[in-house]
Amino acid sequence: MKTVAPAPGRKVRGSSTGRPIMAALDLLGRRGALRILWELRGDALTFRALSVAAELPPGTLNARLKELREAGVVGADEGYALTPRGRELLAALKPLTDWAADWA
Repeated sequence: MKTVAPAPGRKVRGSSTGRPIMAALDLLGRRGALRILWELRGDALTFRALSVAAELPPGTLNARLKELREAGVVGADEGYALTPRGRELLAALKPLTDWAADWA
């Protein structure tokens, strides 16, 4: 089965319209996606180091990295790292992180 990254304007899980927020939630809701973003918040990581840090099997990690790269939030020059858009995404998630900390 070919993996297709969620994208605005394309039918995604939970939405036939492909509204941007629904596409983003589909992308981030996939197994391991948020964990990968979290692990890449610092320095670039190799595939092996990211697999260990994110505690994901290689097949799942490979599929998520492909989707995150297609979405423009992860790049792979010298290891895997967040792109400027990926850093913007983490910044956008900061209020949710703060809310969750208060909730806890």
